[in-house]
Amino acid sequence: MRQTTRAAGRPRMGERIMAAINRDPLTAPHRTRNDALLAVACAALAAVMALVGDKGTRPDALGWTLLLAAHAPLVWRRRRPVLVLLVVMVCITPYHAWENNHAAPILATMVVLYTVAATGTVRRTLIVGAAVLGVTLLLNALTNPDGTMEVLRISGWVVAFLFCGIDVRYYRQFVAAIVERAERAERTREEEARRRVAEERLRIARDLHDLLAHSITLIGVQTSVAAHVLTADPERLDRETVAKALDDIAETCRTARGELRTTLEVLRDQGAAGEARGPLPGLDGVPDLVAAARLSGARVETAVRVRQAPPAVGAAAYRIVQEALTNVVRHAGPEPAVRVELYEEQGALRVSVTDDGTRPPGPGTRSPGYGLAGMRERARSVGGTLDAGPRDEGGFEVRAVLPTGTDREGAR
Repeated sequence: MRQTTRAAGRPRMGERIMAAINRDPLTAPHRTRNDALLAVACAALAAVMALVGDKGTRPDALGWTLLLAAHAPLVWRRRRPVLVLLVVMVCITPYHAWENNHAAPILATMVVLYTVAATGTVRRTLIVGAAVLGVTLLLNALTNPDGTMEVLRISGWVVAFLFCGIDVRYYRQFVAAIVERAERAERTREEEARRRVAEERLRIARDLHDLLAHSITLIGVQTSVAAHVLTADPERLDRETVAKALDDIAETCRTARGELRTTLEVLRDQGAAGEARGPLPGLDGVPDLVAAARLSGARVETAVRVRQAPPAVGAAAYRIVQEALTNVVRHAGPEPAVRVELYEEQGALRVSVTDDGTRPPGPGTRSPGYGLAGMRERARSVGGTLDAGPRDEGGFEVRAVLPTGTDREGAR
């Protein structure tokens, strides 16, 4: 069982060969050690070929020195391939000129030619190949003028190794391009996933803020009303008013609990089914917001002149009105007069919430919240805009323009 596990985890010979071919020769691990072993193996093979050859062509002492010296630079063939080729040529040129065994140094020459082609440009490879072929033809013409077949054989080997190196170089570039493309696609997917998570977190924060801020504000106002009734004149306690205030608080709590449960169910559905979303509150929920604001003491007047809108636009309008009324109840003072308008004009749903209440005199009188930012994000989420600020005649105004796309559809 252990042997089977080891055999399954160990890469096959073909896989190791392909991994070595795909690997960048300039960044391969243990490259100096491997090249040193290659130089020793090539030198040993060259010595064997020189010994088993014709006795008349066996190298003398100088020939052996040149032959072995030609293999030493192979250790640095990846770092300086052209320089190593020059050193090898300097060693083997007199070696061949003095009629030593011509087959012995061929392997070292071919290894260097392959390295030059595999690590350099095609232009450099062609120039180096032409130079090597020129020197080879010149030496052969001086030492063996009648050896035409020998010239063709040597030239064929030189060209074959050069084109082998060029082919391996292009193959490595192809593999590197595929790997880079896959990594880029993976990074794009990760960035898209992070963006979706950030957008979803922002949407959840917006929904919870709109829901809880509105409900908690109403509960606070209604509780203040009940407390005022209880403490204003204990001897003449208006039980009916207190009971109504407590009923309003209970109803607001039930509504908030229901909306919170719906929000959590939507989140659970999204976790299980991706982009699935539950029903969004729309324009049909605006009367409930107005009624809740009136229970809190605001004198709300409505002018709704639009019947329907796209779900996303209706939901954005609902949340904007909800947050605007929440701010009115919280900051506009006792019994403010509020006007809520919703109408469609020039292919856009226009929302307006104005009041005549008073705001704190300075920005430092209360801690800043996220209401205005949330309303602007709601408007931007459907391609709209929102402006909010104090009015010249007093009070505060929120205006939003939410495109519905009806102009484009009509133009078609």
